[in-house]
Amino acid sequence: MALTAGIVGLPNVGKSTLFNAITKTKVLAANYPFATIDPNVGVVEVPDERVEILTKMVNPKRTIHATVEFTDIAGLVKGASKGEGLGNQFLSNIRNCDAIVEVVRCFEDGNIIHVDGSVNPKRDVEVIDLELIFSDLDIVEKRIDKIAKKAQANEEGARDELALMKRLKEGLLEGISIRDMNLSSDEKKNLSSFCFLSLKPIIYIANLGLNASGDGIDYNKHYDELKDAVKGKKVIPIVAEFECELADLSDEEKKEFLESYGLEESGLDNLIKETYDLLGLATYFTEGPDEVRAWTFKKGMKAPECAGIIHTDFQKGFIRAETISYTDFVSLGGNQQARDAGRMRSEGKDYVVQDGDIMLFRFNR
Repeated sequence: MALTAGIVGLPNVGKSTLFNAITKTKVLAANYPFATIDPNVGVVEVPDERVEILTKMVNPKRTIHATVEFTDIAGLVKGASKGEGLGNQFLSNIRNCDAIVEVVRCFEDGNIIHVDGSVNPKRDVEVIDLELIFSDLDIVEKRIDKIAKKAQANEEGARDELALMKRLKEGLLEGISIRDMNLSSDEKKNLSSFCFLSLKPIIYIANLGLNASGDGIDYNKHYDELKDAVKGKKVIPIVAEFECELADLSDEEKKEFLESYGLEESGLDNLIKETYDLLGLATYFTEGPDEVRAWTFKKGMKAPECAGIIHTDFQKGFIRAETISYTDFVSLGGNQQARDAGRMRSEGKDYVVQDGDIMLFRFNR
């Protein structure tokens, strides 16, 4: 599924360094001919040990992981919503993304100039928040002017939409992002066509440095300031330059390097998995002698929709989905053993696919 996360932040916070590390580590080539869509876009594999375990059990000719797309977006400055700097480009690019990964500088370095003169995560987060809010406020105010006339004419649904837009305006004027307003799932769905920037799900990257001795991540006061500023939202600590060094290592060297720092996984692997979850994505598997493959789907999708991800004919002619949970497949020793044990389920059109399902779709040709 072509869902993308936009990497955003102020200038000189480490966005491009992070993006280069991501694509250097996980960029695809052979199985995805369009993996490099633009110079600033990369499709990367989602780390998932279940894929490796299934591959060892099935021994297929090839293995294909699930993927997620990252876009490195131009640095934002104060006034972007009014066209300052590369503001128009920034806002246009982020509007085309499904989620936001915001990089915040949390390290001191006199050789790297901060656009505002000092390291201050709370201020930096507020700058970007306000620019997204101002952009959304402009859309809301224009929509209110338009929908008010329809509401006066008693057009169907116009009064409800007008009331919703007025609620959004009130919140935005108070500096509240739309994602933080108490909206119902139906209200959010009704707003989807507007592509509001402050409604997009967001995750924060604390770009840290190494401590003075160089043997561990510097979880400094700026890191704590960022966590306080984002009010419970996900914050992932990363040392972008450290991740670039890891990208040049083999898997075995990478493992040893991480262990020397007391880390179980790289910050990038954690970021990729968290972004996958932020986008509301999950994975089902298909397996056989030719291929073990992880397929990406949106949480809540039903079996026919998931079948359609493989091919539209699978959805059109859907009959049933023969389904084995990943846990049963592994614990019982494979497909046939799970079937013999009665753990293969025949699921119909209303089945909501679960993360980790191993599926074989039956359909009319």
